[in-house]
Amino acid sequence: MGSLPAADKPLPALRYPPARRDDDIVDDYHGVTVPDPYRWMEELESEEVKGFVDAQAAVAEAVLSTCDDHRVRLRGQLTALFDHRRYRAPFKRAGSYFYLHNPGLQPHSALYVQHGLGGGEEPDVLLDPNTFSDDATVSLAMFGVSHDGEHLAYGTSASGSDWVTIRVMRVRDRRHLHDEICWVKFSAIAWTRDGKGFFYSRFPAPKNDGAPLGAGIKTSVNLNHEVYYHFLGTDQSEDLLCWEDPDHPKYIYTPEVSEDGKYVILSVAETSEPVNKLYYYDLSALPDGLEGMKGNHGNAMLPFVKLVDEFEAYYALIANDDTQFTFLTNKNAPKYKLSRIDVNEPHSWMDILPEDEKAVLESACAVHGDKLLVNYLSDVKYVLQMRSLVTGELLHDIPIDIGSVNGISGRRDNSEVFIEFASFLTPGIIYRCDVSKETPEMNIYREISVGGFDRTDFEAKQVFYPSKDGTKIPMFIVSKKSIVLDGSHPTLLYGYGGFGMNMTPHFSVTRIVLMRNLGFVSCIANIRGGGEYGEDWHKAGSLANKQNCFDDFIAAGEFLVSAGYTNPSRLCVEGASNGGLLVAACINQRPDLFGCALAHVGVMDMLRFHKFTIGRAWTCDFGCSEKEEEFHWLIKYSPLHNVRRPWEKGHRRQQYPSTMLLTADHDDRVVPSHTLKFLATMQHVLCTSVKESPQTNPIVARIDRKSGHGCGRSTQKIIDEAADRYAFAAKMMGISWID
Repeated sequence: MGSLPAADKPLPALRYPPARRDDDIVDDYHGVTVPDPYRWMEELESEEVKGFVDAQAAVAEAVLSTCDDHRVRLRGQLTALFDHRRYRAPFKRAGSYFYLHNPGLQPHSALYVQHGLGGGEEPDVLLDPNTFSDDATVSLAMFGVSHDGEHLAYGTSASGSDWVTIRVMRVRDRRHLHDEICWVKFSAIAWTRDGKGFFYSRFPAPKNDGAPLGAGIKTSVNLNHEVYYHFLGTDQSEDLLCWEDPDHPKYIYTPEVSEDGKYVILSVAETSEPVNKLYYYDLSALPDGLEGMKGNHGNAMLPFVKLVDEFEAYYALIANDDTQFTFLTNKNAPKYKLSRIDVNEPHSWMDILPEDEKAVLESACAVHGDKLLVNYLSDVKYVLQMRSLVTGELLHDIPIDIGSVNGISGRRDNSEVFIEFASFLTPGIIYRCDVSKETPEMNIYREISVGGFDRTDFEAKQVFYPSKDGTKIPMFIVSKKSIVLDGSHPTLLYGYGGFGMNMTPHFSVTRIVLMRNLGFVSCIANIRGGGEYGEDWHKAGSLANKQNCFDDFIAAGEFLVSAGYTNPSRLCVEGASNGGLLVAACINQRPDLFGCALAHVGVMDMLRFHKFTIGRAWTCDFGCSEKEEEFHWLIKYSPLHNVRRPWEKGHRRQQYPSTMLLTADHDDRVVPSHTLKFLATMQHVLCTSVKESPQTNPIVARIDRKSGHGCGRSTQKIIDEAADRYAFAAKMMGISWID
């Protein structure tokens, strides 16, 4: 048993396809002229762009063909380890339990229903997304079951798009109703308690576009979100328009019905910032119910009460007792707290669970009457507690291992709670807990087992390293046990650092294969911009402070080298979306520190991101080039505008690391033009415009077809992409296979 040498097949002499440069496209930003020669790549349906994509796909395949030895082995090992039973926590409606399950290599998890858990009926497949399309590119994007358990409303997405179509099924006989609701996006399915219908959100159909949802990518800016109510068994044209606000076309609405069924709550957001307005309406005030409003099209707006009408803080409903509402909020509490208000007395706010000094209050779930399961994040480790909903008083600590609580399923009308847990070395455990007991016990309901994985072969630890300004940054390091810190290990450094998103411990089949068969050390840096320490940590990595994210990530790489885990030639950096921006900015700023870069669906053009689909919502984290001060922040790190030849800085043989940019043709979140323009710019500046360029490391793009931003991909697509990108990394960094 030992290492197999990497395949000796040499890289082809790379000839990058020519990309037309339109030097007439020059923008003036507050007196600063900025050329945009690849603007034409924003016309994603044009024949010229399609030709460029095909040519780049051929270059990438030529490079990947030299990695076939690793690619075949990776695909085989990934397939073997993915072939295990996976479950999500069940939720209960009217005596029936619903849950997602994949027996192994099915393209998508199916939705199951089981009538009782006491050994009676066997679970049945309620809805199988694997029947939605022949090529597994239509996925289940969202679903909601009515309170009485009689009906399932579910949304499907084609090719990973954010656009969703909702349909309705009767649970008892699996019969589909004729209901079909189109142009849904950034929505919930909020059933009214009577089971007669549900609230949802949608945009108007794109103008001059009669094409179906799956036909091409739609990149126009999304404006004028609306809230409707749909009655079961009716045509979408009969749906009630419940809320719109043409004076504020950028607002995004998320409806929710309180557990007692009395109120509909409307969360109103304008950007991705954790702040929202909060409206509510008492549905019992309608003398004839929502049905009495039928036929009032155009005049059917519900008279919502504006409880919070400023974008001052974040509010999420936890529970209500008649007019007493409890919210999770960051109002004057960057680490979050629970507050209560009587909506009949708008100035009656009081804190039930004050902000903790150190830990971030991640979530709270009201269960079994007046109990609360609260979930804290302390130094990126979860702490679970049972508290009183009435007073916030601590009732019990609930012990869990170091890892992530990925979901809590429970309601106030039931004492049964399911808790979903995973960690770097725990594939998944679903606990079942009876919270009516004086001391609740966490009993294992289901434990996920991965054949061929032995957790005792690996270890996970947390370190804290100093960033450029001295701030201590936490990082998880996972590896085989007892590795020698001699600087020789291939290392994968992953980061995100944006929008208050947390990077917490989770299990990854891909990570296990990389560590076991390629000797990787796997690292996740919890850099600023995330929410690991609350809103202050988030704000320290956004807007004018965005450079802190890149400094933190670069410092993580420097730490891994100085501590003896790796060396620059064997350090691979990876990130997706905002993390793709992170990777691209860091290779621009420190190309010498990395041996390989994998940047997925990144935001690469920081001057124009707000002009496409929902990009305008990201200005809360990035700023906007239309504002002079913010333009000057953005132009300093925008990946597209900061590609430089490192050999011109006195380092004659210095070049960019081997780079793979990943995108997908139906990504309508971060549109593919970001990656295409950055790719063309890198190839032009570093390669095709230079005679005998020192840039011999390849710069390629993997452009997936009939895929989007990442959601809804089939198991096979996940395996194929992972095999491609890590075979590329292994080949470029000279890593041998270990049997």
